[in-house]
Amino acid sequence: MFEKRTGEIITNLLIDDWGIDHIYGMPGDSINELMDDFRSRQDELQFIQVRHEEVGALAASSYAKLTGKVGVCLSIGGPGATHLVNGLYDAKADSAPVLALVGQVPSEEVGTGAFQEENLERMFDGVAVFNKRVQSAQQLPDLVNQALREAYVNNGVSVLVIPDDLSAVKQKYEEKLTSSVYAKTEVFPSEKSLIEAKEAIAAAEKPVILAGKGAAHAQEELVKFAETIHSPVILSLLAKGIIPDNHPLCMGQHGQIGTQPAYNAMKDADLLLMIGTSFPYRDFLPKDTKAIQIDIDPSKIGKHYPVQIGLAGSTKDTLQWLNDHIETKDNHEHLEKYQRQMDEWRVSMQMQKRANTDPINGPQVMYELEKIMPEDAIISSDVGNVTVWVARYLSMVRQKMVISGWLATMGCGLPGAIAGQLAYPNRQSIAVCGDGGFAMNMQDFITAVKYKLPLKVIVLNNSKIGMIQYEQEAMGHLHYATELGDMDFAKFAESCGGEGYRVEKREDLEGAMQKAFLSDKPAIIDVAIEDQAPLPGNIGYKQAVHYTEYLIKEFFESGKIELPPLKTATKRLFN
Repeated sequence: MFEKRTGEIITNLLIDDWGIDHIYGMPGDSINELMDDFRSRQDELQFIQVRHEEVGALAASSYAKLTGKVGVCLSIGGPGATHLVNGLYDAKADSAPVLALVGQVPSEEVGTGAFQEENLERMFDGVAVFNKRVQSAQQLPDLVNQALREAYVNNGVSVLVIPDDLSAVKQKYEEKLTSSVYAKTEVFPSEKSLIEAKEAIAAAEKPVILAGKGAAHAQEELVKFAETIHSPVILSLLAKGIIPDNHPLCMGQHGQIGTQPAYNAMKDADLLLMIGTSFPYRDFLPKDTKAIQIDIDPSKIGKHYPVQIGLAGSTKDTLQWLNDHIETKDNHEHLEKYQRQMDEWRVSMQMQKRANTDPINGPQVMYELEKIMPEDAIISSDVGNVTVWVARYLSMVRQKMVISGWLATMGCGLPGAIAGQLAYPNRQSIAVCGDGGFAMNMQDFITAVKYKLPLKVIVLNNSKIGMIQYEQEAMGHLHYATELGDMDFAKFAESCGGEGYRVEKREDLEGAMQKAFLSDKPAIIDVAIEDQAPLPGNIGYKQAVHYTEYLIKEFFESGKIELPPLKTATKRLFN
């Protein structure tokens, strides 16, 4: 066997053994040896050159969330590595398999305080399920296999720190210690727990299902289970789209982004069924209701709610067992009560979405997007007020959604859309962003232009960090440091070589959307929207009191007061 560069061996492993076809990153002096080997097979391993390493890591994380396949990102050591961290923590928080290949100074300089040298193993220790610095060229191929296996098995981040000189070392790689084969343990609940769950379900008169992203692969089983026990289905944010928003069982999302029927059904439940979710917002869950939790990870059962019965297993297999063993309930009243409420809620939402008013508001933008987006579109939502508008007002049928869930990092919208377009090149990828979130990573719109990705970015532009301003007001404070200033993102799009559409009037919104979506170029639709608080589906007493405090302070500061928000809060509080 002829000797090959170690970098060539790694490249062959990534492509031939692991099926990796693209990597996000930025080359540089401590990773350039490996980059030269990637170049030799660039037709099979596309290198997506991002303008900021954070975008690379966020795109890799989004790719993993959307496909279940490992996302791969790359950077130099030092500043490139530190830029990766936010995106890697997003992957960790949402249990997405990601491999980060990180350069390092040459082997003989490690530990000497060389230029751009950092203790990368220590820096990545908190984010990674596998975190190793390669000591020799001979161990590097086996460590690649091990890193990818750990990422898949643990649904987490693997980091390989590679001194750049090692990729240039030639070797035969004859005695392989590892391979690309990996296996996950099959977990199934105990018979005792299943029988307890079956009995609890049979005894319940007002069951409510709260489903999370862990139920994404069990859509049919979930719907059949809910139909059998006549339960409303409430979805976590990460589960949006698992069942259609217009499905008769669907009560929408829960929590501050949620719906009033979801809140009411949860409050009224005598049995809570948490399926594939560790919903963390304790204030939005019942105080003393019996609960069953299904999760493939036993450590998550009871982590955020005091459940009585834990079913450790895949949601698909566990729900299938329950469907085979439980009897159909005959109590329709509980479900029908909240279906009527949800029908009324949908009518109310439609009225807000279809309102022909200026200035434009978030729900109106969701209405126009809803009309034009394909049924198989990829929706990448950024974090902020825009999350509320997408979750509550954008009705999804077969679309896929990706977002930064547990970390909730602003700036995830555009990287998610880039990943979505690369993962599904024949589907339309759409980013929905606030101006604050988009501005954090807007430089990589030019990445979409460079690689001819026909993604669309909708920017809801109110010239401020709207969610933070609302949070300050809800706490009874005057808002501070939330103004961002004006920015014309349409002109920015054009300067990058894409298409840009600036919309300031309601009557122009539909036309701009149509032009953007008919184009095969990346496009930004920059919509000037009204400053509007993303009021939750249920306003709590403390929130209303704090918001009143804000209004009183605003009056004494400026001598005027805006009454509509207070009326809205009061109406929602007492109805």
